[in-house]
Amino acid sequence: MRIYTSSTIILILAGITCAAERPAKPNVVLILTDDLGWQDVKCYDIDEPSPMETPNIDALAKRGVMFWQAYSPSPTCAPSRCAIMSGVHPARAQKTHVVGGAPPTPIHKRGHPMMAPWYSGRMPEDEFTLAKAMQQAGYVTGHSGKWHMAIDHHAFPQPENQGFDWTRSVRGARSGMRPDRLSDFATTRADDPFRLDKNGFPKHENNENALTFLRENKGNPFFLYYATWLVHAPIHTRSKQLLEKYCQKLGVQPDELHATQWKRDGQTNPFYCAMVEELDYYLGQVFDYLDETEDPRWPGHKLSENTYLIFTSDNGGMEGHPGEIYTDNYPLDRGKISAMEGGTRVPLIVTGPGIPAGVKTEVMVNGLDFYPTILSWVGAKKLQNKVLDGSDLSTLLWDDAGDASLVLDHQQKPRDTMVWHFPHGVALESTIRIGGYKLVRNYNHRYGNTLPLEQYQLYRNDNGKQVRADIEEANNLADSDPERTRQMNQRLTDILTEMQASYPYYNSACRLIGSEKKQIPTAVSHQQTGNTARLTFKENGAGVVRADLIYTLNGHARYEEWFRTPATLNNDGTVTAELPAGTTHYILNLIDENNFLVSFPEIPDEIQMTRTKEKFAEYAIMAMQLRK
Repeated sequence: MRIYTSSTIILILAGITCAAERPAKPNVVLILTDDLGWQDVKCYDIDEPSPMETPNIDALAKRGVMFWQAYSPSPTCAPSRCAIMSGVHPARAQKTHVVGGAPPTPIHKRGHPMMAPWYSGRMPEDEFTLAKAMQQAGYVTGHSGKWHMAIDHHAFPQPENQGFDWTRSVRGARSGMRPDRLSDFATTRADDPFRLDKNGFPKHENNENALTFLRENKGNPFFLYYATWLVHAPIHTRSKQLLEKYCQKLGVQPDELHATQWKRDGQTNPFYCAMVEELDYYLGQVFDYLDETEDPRWPGHKLSENTYLIFTSDNGGMEGHPGEIYTDNYPLDRGKISAMEGGTRVPLIVTGPGIPAGVKTEVMVNGLDFYPTILSWVGAKKLQNKVLDGSDLSTLLWDDAGDASLVLDHQQKPRDTMVWHFPHGVALESTIRIGGYKLVRNYNHRYGNTLPLEQYQLYRNDNGKQVRADIEEANNLADSDPERTRQMNQRLTDILTEMQASYPYYNSACRLIGSEKKQIPTAVSHQQTGNTARLTFKENGAGVVRADLIYTLNGHARYEEWFRTPATLNNDGTVTAELPAGTTHYILNLIDENNFLVSFPEIPDEIQMTRTKEKFAEYAIMAMQLRK
């Protein structure tokens, strides 16, 4: 590990004493924006220029290393956040999408041929998070903004349960506007909670909280995790002045219809553009504070001189929903909720001691790399018995940000491979990137409009340099390059198998399913003796290959949470499962050789559960101890 210190030299200049030795513990600020796309930031413009103005982020890029091939661990929020904070890949953690902690069920029983597997609602309570590691290393730890590493924003565990000494989660100016986004603009009135400042920007408590933590803890080694609520929906700005600026710039004029929707293609949504500039403005206040505030631990120097800063996003840009277009990730394909490039490629800028300024790099990196990198920056001891799926980027950043061979995998070999696993929604895919090539595996190819495998050459090697080839993922090479496709698919299988990843299942109730639905097993009888649950089933042509117990310890609670553990398949046509202590309700799942999942008891689909707001415990088996 490189330590940037020098012998102690005392300089006396104009009556000011300056200690020349850098404090041994540098500060760390991790800024994780919400849904910010790769093409939403001005300095990342390629092809068509973005109308959004981000002068503070652009200036930050000139002060450090700007990554052009940076990725989030997942194409959605919660799994990326958990992965960054735990250092564990979403597939290994069984935390592959938002919310979670529910029994497997299709989105729509008749319309969706596949359903997502069970996945966790949160990080485990005992996870040794990055925040806990920083506490152990002697840091005061702070969190401001979005959390979302549990079933709900307010569900257990909260930041204080996962290693943060200080936490604030107020949405600030991101709270909804009433009755719509063309009303309720902020004013300069003294009693306005979002009172406009001298530049016409509303007060945003999320950013004020981040600044408060810095002010209160500048005299100590600090770690700030600033998770912005921007630029996630709702898509609005409380600054009428800023909205009008982008309306004029884009040549549009919102009317009553646009109070609730925007359907023009491209980066033409003035509400969203204003949000991006708001984000840049607030972050500029944080950058300025670090630049202008003297470091109490290093007199004569500013906080920024001994602070590592990471700026990035939790996933690719959210391009919109059926009622509204937010932004456009072009030339990248798709956006959030897809493992294609638009859903996982993110802006990433890193600054700090020893990191050169004004460097742009094509080295492939991932949010999973932050945990080991930060530990190296602060000189923390190597963690024992702790899985870290990312790589340490400190040597790359200090020595040569363009040299990919400095990023090492667990075998201490140059890393050239990354994997994403998203068995959810309509995407239902896993992807792998090896060098400049990317493979996409589509699980719903039998009943969807996708091919089993897609292969793309994102970059080609030109005299040792990576040159853009097909980042649009437009030219599928799976058929023309079958051997590479086969090898990449096998490598993807090997990695997911090692991580014990979970895969989607077929839904026999879907109207698209053919005669194979007649072969699924059926439940015959069930009984519970003590803490042992037994299900007798009948095979109807397809053998049962796996059984799971899905159970909850808090049935009917506000944050009802379900867990999964393997059940035992017996040779006599039964399944047995030991109910964990405290189980209140449970469900038994059978999976047959054709990958159909049968639930006993049968439970409704997600659409019904969302509409009725019922708890799954309403349909599950009540554990006997509740009947006593």
